[in-house]
Amino acid sequence: MAAVKLYGPLASTATSRALACLLEKQVEYQLIPVDLKKREQKKPGFLAMQPFGQVPVLQDGALTLFESRAIVRYMAEKYAAQGTIGLLGKSLAERAVIEQWMEVESQTYNPPSSFLVFQLAFAQLWGIPQNQTEIAKNEKKFSNALDVYEKRLSESKYLAGDEFSIADLSHLPNTEYIVKATGKAELITSRKYVNAWWENISSRDSWKKIREMSEAGSKK
Repeated sequence: MAAVKLYGPLASTATSRALACLLEKQVEYQLIPVDLKKREQKKPGFLAMQPFGQVPVLQDGALTLFESRAIVRYMAEKYAAQGTIGLLGKSLAERAVIEQWMEVESQTYNPPSSFLVFQLAFAQLWGIPQNQTEIAKNEKKFSNALDVYEKRLSESKYLAGDEFSIADLSHLPNTEYIVKATGKAELITSRKYVNAWWENISSRDSWKKIREMSEAGSKK
């Protein structure tokens, strides 16, 4: 049995973010599903691992870790010498730029894109009314952020420079939903450099594997 256990549903953007890093680092793992509709994340056993009742949770030996970006950073550092090399950069300066774009993803890219993903891809499935006013506001915020990304990606192949890093990896889940499930793909595809970056990072073997797993799960 794999020493590393990842708890969470694959459909969760946070779970797939952590899983993408495990795959990039070629870490043997066990994915343990958590049914959010049944509120399994709020049951005592899960709350003992994650007191906020959110996914994912990583168990690696004696360590229990939550928050997907913390998991990504941890796995990229612990397994720095295997799988994809350089996800954290090769110098302090490179690491600093990667961390800068990790913060941009978390604070600027994620909030409006997550709102759009939930409202446009999931709300109706969960019986929640769509808020068209807030959808419009968040689409504008996301579009403004993407304009900055377009400029940045006209200057470098990846967000933090010429090499793929955890900064790029962390954008994969939300962008996948934006392109595939919200009806707002043009936000990405209409921007030359953003779209080229997206086509590049989403064609990586790790993300192809997650797509295959998602498709297999949806057929069950």
